[in-house]
Amino acid sequence: MKSYASSLVLHILSLVLLAASGVYAAMHGLWFCTAASAGVIAGIGISLYRMQTRQVQTMKRIVDCMKNNDLSQLACPAFSDRNMQMLAEDLSAALKTIRTHLNEEETKHQYYESLLNRVDTAVLVCCENGRMEWMNKAAQKLLGNCNILPEEISGALKNQQAVARLQSRPIPAELAVTATQIQLKGKTFWLVSLKNIHTALEQTEMEAWQKLIRVLTHEIMNSITPIISLADTLSERSMTDSADNFTGRQMQQGLQVIRRRSKSLLEFVENYRKLTRIAPPAKTDIDVHDFFNGLQQLFAGKPFLSFKSPDNLPRRWKADRGQMEQVFINLIKNALEACEHTADASVCISVSATGKEWNFQVTDNGEGILPEVTERIFVPFFTTKSGGSGIGLAICKQIVLLHGGQISVESQPNKGSRFILSFPA
Repeated sequence: MKSYASSLVLHILSLVLLAASGVYAAMHGLWFCTAASAGVIAGIGISLYRMQTRQVQTMKRIVDCMKNNDLSQLACPAFSDRNMQMLAEDLSAALKTIRTHLNEEETKHQYYESLLNRVDTAVLVCCENGRMEWMNKAAQKLLGNCNILPEEISGALKNQQAVARLQSRPIPAELAVTATQIQLKGKTFWLVSLKNIHTALEQTEMEAWQKLIRVLTHEIMNSITPIISLADTLSERSMTDSADNFTGRQMQQGLQVIRRRSKSLLEFVENYRKLTRIAPPAKTDIDVHDFFNGLQQLFAGKPFLSFKSPDNLPRRWKADRGQMEQVFINLIKNALEACEHTADASVCISVSATGKEWNFQVTDNGEGILPEVTERIFVPFFTTKSGGSGIGLAICKQIVLLHGGQISVESQPNKGSRFILSFPA
């Protein structure tokens, strides 16, 4: 391989000599020699063009590799010139440094992305106009593959609210919102973290109710038990000592009333103690089709009751079958009662599943529920039924929460209700 500098000097000297020879020949009328000199000069010019083309092609190849993010190529000089060789080596070293730096940055990016995908908190990056730039797996699970930030969250960002209520989901979510503005390449972005605190709030509320129930039932039972015992003792004495006495008979009747009402109160308190005695679920694999068949047999005399389940359901649902039967029996009974005075009554239990969660719905076209009642329907002790205890739906909610699920209700007066249950897959 020729030296670039020597080749360049040789070509320039040749051009100068040939140009001088051509001028000399033209001055003495040697036109043939002049034409020959011109031809050789053109050939040397073409040779110089090829030299430059080789250099340009070498640089173009490197630039194309950089454009395609291929930094593994080495710069090879077109000539054996020492300066060219050193330049090529420096360029190759620079490409190696850039490649190493990019690999390190890519490794860091993958590490941080993997780390963010493992946390339960939803993390996302969006533009000021709400357009999504990136989100971790928790955010995708919470919001789905949306391109625009939901209005509830964007409104919370604009108003600097710490909590946003996401209504677009089948089951509402209470989200703790934390946001920070960041600058990247001259543009402003929002770094947003979302934490679903709905379940935590419900759990805290339920634990508070359970604590209250334990205290009240303990105190009530400690007070009533001696009253019952004393009433029994006095009743026996009144029967012995005053069998023929009118006053004695009245006292006996009164004591019987005290005893009867005290026992009723004990039974009443015992029902509420059930809220604090729900055992942790013993989860097993449940065939949903078989589960629905079992429920259908329990309510065989109800022709307007239907069960819908797609054929492509996952084979198994992990849950405590006994507790789930208790939940659905309670919901179905409530739906049937709501449809007692409805013409063309209809109660439907349906199920769907994705790779992430199971969704059940208990729908009826009965009398519906008033909005002010809907908000309190899962509160222990609250009931609109005469003689109702107000713990049925509270127990259902507690069981669902123990399974890591959520339960909600949608209802309109005189149009019907729909209970929505979701469980993690």
